[in-house]
Amino acid sequence: MGNGDTRVRGIAARAGGWSARHRWAAVGIWVLFVVLAMGLGSAAGRVDVKDSDQMGGETHTAARIVEDAGIDEPAGESVLIQTKDGKLTATDAEFRAAVTAVVQAVEGTGEVTGVTSPYEARTISKDGRSALVQFDMRGEADTAGERVEPVLKAVEGVQKDHESLRIEEIGGASMMKTFDDAFGDDFQKAEYSAVPVALGILLVAFGALVAALVPVALAITAIMATMGLMGLVSHFQPMSDTANSVMLLVGLAVGVDYCLFYLRREREERAAGRDAQTALRIAAATSGRAIVVSGVTVCVAMAGMLFTGIAEFEAMGLASLMVVAVAMVGSVTVLPALLSLLGERVEKGRVPFLRRRQRRGTAEGSRFWTAVLRRVLAKPVLSAAVAVGALLAVAAPAVGMKTQNLTLDQEFGDSLPIVQTYNRVNEAFPGGSDPAEVVVKADDINAPEVRAALADFREQAVGSGASRGPVDITMHDEQNVALVHVPLVGGSDQDKAGESLDKLRDEVRPATLGKVDGVEAPITGQVAGNKDFNDQLVGSVAPVFAFVVVFAFLLMLLSFRSLTVAITSIVLNLLSVGAAYGILVAVFQHGWGASLVGAEGVGAIVTWLPLFLFVILFGLSMDYHVFVVSRIREARLRGRTTRDAIQHGVVTTAGVVTSAAVIMVAVFAIFGTLSMQSMKQMGVGLAAAVLIDATIIRGVLLPAVMALLGERNWYLPKWLHRLPDLTHDEAPEAVAPPARDDEGERVGV
Repeated sequence: MGNGDTRVRGIAARAGGWSARHRWAAVGIWVLFVVLAMGLGSAAGRVDVKDSDQMGGETHTAARIVEDAGIDEPAGESVLIQTKDGKLTATDAEFRAAVTAVVQAVEGTGEVTGVTSPYEARTISKDGRSALVQFDMRGEADTAGERVEPVLKAVEGVQKDHESLRIEEIGGASMMKTFDDAFGDDFQKAEYSAVPVALGILLVAFGALVAALVPVALAITAIMATMGLMGLVSHFQPMSDTANSVMLLVGLAVGVDYCLFYLRREREERAAGRDAQTALRIAAATSGRAIVVSGVTVCVAMAGMLFTGIAEFEAMGLASLMVVAVAMVGSVTVLPALLSLLGERVEKGRVPFLRRRQRRGTAEGSRFWTAVLRRVLAKPVLSAAVAVGALLAVAAPAVGMKTQNLTLDQEFGDSLPIVQTYNRVNEAFPGGSDPAEVVVKADDINAPEVRAALADFREQAVGSGASRGPVDITMHDEQNVALVHVPLVGGSDQDKAGESLDKLRDEVRPATLGKVDGVEAPITGQVAGNKDFNDQLVGSVAPVFAFVVVFAFLLMLLSFRSLTVAITSIVLNLLSVGAAYGILVAVFQHGWGASLVGAEGVGAIVTWLPLFLFVILFGLSMDYHVFVVSRIREARLRGRTTRDAIQHGVVTTAGVVTSAAVIMVAVFAIFGTLSMQSMKQMGVGLAAAVLIDATIIRGVLLPAVMALLGERNWYLPKWLHRLPDLTHDEAPEAVAPPARDDEGERVGV
């Protein structure tokens, strides 16, 4: 029984059927696609996001002016010379000797230009106990970190000769090198360790090496193909290294998940006594369809990032969308072909201990979820109330969420010596390490009225209280551009520095440079960039939210032909995202239990994370939701009561959902082990959300809500019956199938 012909319809079923019949052709086409994508991508090269496209607002305008003028701003460096005991001052002979030694040492490396003494540039602190020797690195700023080593060694040599003084270097190049040395390998280790971690979990889940290798192999080939496609697409939408990391993270998660769904269903059907061909056809019609629905929904969610107008987000969104699409196509095409080719050999490489444990764990998992479901379905009102109350309590801290781009000390704490140097420079020279830069563009930069406006701006910048000076002006006569560097009062205190920036933009500039016709004077810099980025991100929240929610709702409506399922899908996903936000705020903003995850309460959530998490989580959580609800609907169409269908659907999917969740949590948690606080926040937020989604949402709240709704779960207003029918015919079971008309169409529940 169950080995007869099974009629199926739908793209996933047809693709799976064709692949199973043309096994070698399907595998060959997939390999050819991966090779071609990689080859063409390598030949085309990759275009990365330009600095001028990274930000919006005035920051973008300033970068465009500098780029169009062909001005290559070098990487600026400073050497802090500071008395340790407070006795020496900049006028003492020993202090002067140290300054001279620093100037001679850095000039002697041949790697620097424009060295200025603090006595000439007036870069001496008000108390006279700190001074800055400033210079620029030769060559391109982007690669300055690779050439700064001799300069750092020269400064270290001067420090050894002047023990009574603190002599430390800081700047764009030295920070670039320090971070690359400290954390450059950190990301690679996280990315490389994700694959063996996923493989190890799959080995435990399946108890067989071949079965565990298949999902990893498909995920890796999908990632490889996407990397090639990113090269081609980058000529239309520039990419970035961050997009690479996100693509790998998402690709591994969904690629393994999709294969896991398919493999588990095929195994289940074979265990029920069906032959290999029928088991594959059923898996294609059921799990294959769930993969397509989930994949399209995830792609739509990722596409939401394209509405931010921020190049980095657009790159991440497009890269994630592509890898999900490739993994989805591979799961419903080459995977059935591989399973058909392998046959019983998919069980090769069995590990006896793991095999026994896997079987025992599956049985225990079913017993566990059966016990949970029995209590949930017995008291659905109480279960739903407790689950919703718990989620709302967890989400409550998110109401007071504060977002900002993390400062150097917030991002890295005191783990690096250069962070301490950064803090000391900011204390002695508020705003000196992150000055605002006014990019002044005029028809004639040397015109008397422009020169006068520049002088007025310099004077009023200090007079208004926005800066304590010195305000430096660098003229580029040939390009008719002037660069004005203004140290902001507030220094590393983002709120105070932001107030100083507002004074420059809203008061000082209109009263000076703003009065000269034809002059552009956008203000950029670290603080300005943060503000412009925040403003642009906040402005994009509404359109991104609306796009993702509306399209996800429509996809659920078309895929399940139920208004109720579509609405509950959105509400449950929003609860899951809200709970993840609450955990982030509690841990990283308030510091509750921060030490448990090796983090620090930095007082804020990094600006880009909330929107990023919303898009990623809203997409990924659909994996479980579509898979579980599809199984419940399938059981209902086979003739079970709604309550029985709920229990059957949740219990039979518990194993695969648990395994998929463990893999996702493990992969995301790896990023939570990185030293950067922003990466910790991302890893912890993703891991916590997936854990909540796979347990409280899918194991308690979803069945409780569906039990309360009963037959209303399948409600579709008559006026919506004309919508396209994207449902599928399920495999026959021992029970009588629901009635069908002569054309083979399903009669709605």
